[in-house]
Amino acid sequence: MKFIVAVDCEGVACGVGSPNGSLNDSRNLEFAKLQATREADAAARGLFAAGAEQVIIWDNHNGSLNLHYDLLDERCDIALGVGFAHRFPGLDSSFSGIAFIGYHAMDNTLDANMCHTFSSTSYQHMKINGRQTGEMGIDAHFAGACGVPAIFAASDDKGIAEAEAFFPGIETVKTKDALGWNAAISKHPKRVVEEIYAGIQRAVARLGDFSPFQFDEPLALEIRYKRIEAAQAASRGLKAGERTDPYSVRWQLEKLADYF
Repeated sequence: MKFIVAVDCEGVACGVGSPNGSLNDSRNLEFAKLQATREADAAARGLFAAGAEQVIIWDNHNGSLNLHYDLLDERCDIALGVGFAHRFPGLDSSFSGIAFIGYHAMDNTLDANMCHTFSSTSYQHMKINGRQTGEMGIDAHFAGACGVPAIFAASDDKGIAEAEAFFPGIETVKTKDALGWNAAISKHPKRVVEEIYAGIQRAVARLGDFSPFQFDEPLALEIRYKRIEAAQAASRGLKAGERTDPYSVRWQLEKLADYF
C-alpha cells in the first residue's frame, strides 16, 4: 500500500489568520507550520502502522517550503518546492489513497478560518461544471483521474463539512470549530495529533469503502476574480477564457489538467 499525505497549513489545530490578511501575514504562521508538521507526521506514522509501504508527504502551502522536514517520520518521502509536471507530484495509479492534512474550506464559506481557493487575494470563487469547489475537490479530482480515492481529511468544522459533501463516508478528524477568519475554538494541538494517528488507521481499515472522486470531463471551469483587471488578463492571451461578466471568466476544457 502506498499513500500521499497532502499538507496545507490553514486547517491545523490552533491555526488562525491575521485580522486583515492571510495566514502568511499572521503571527500564527510559524506555529501553524510546526503544527502542520506534527499532524502530517501523525498521519504518516498511522499509515505505516496500518501497513503502508510508502508514504509521500506533499508540502503544498504557499511555495511548498513550510514543514520541519527533520521532524517527519524518517520512513517518509517528501515532495516540496514548485514546478512539478502536474498538480499532484508523485501520484500514479499504484497508490491506495490520499489524505488531506491542514486543508481549509473554499471561498465564501461562512465563518471558516481563512477560507479561500488557492489565493485569498485573487479569486472570489471557482466553479467546475457549475459547482463551486475548493482545493480538496480539485486535488481529489487529480487523484481520482489516477483511480485513487481521498480517504481522510483533518480540518476545521467547515472544512470537514465540505470534505463530507464531496466525498461521502470519508474518515475525518475535526481540528477546531471555526468562528471566523481569525477566530476558533481549537482542540489542544497534541490531542489532534493523537486523533489523526488513530483516525487514519481507521481509514486504511476501510479502504474498500472509498471511491475515487472526479468531475465529469470535458468540463467547464469558471473563475470569478476579485479585480476586474485580473479577469481581463485571464480572458486574453494563450490560455484565454470567455469573459462572462466583468469579474468572471469561463474555460471549456477537455481535462482539468489543461488549466492546472
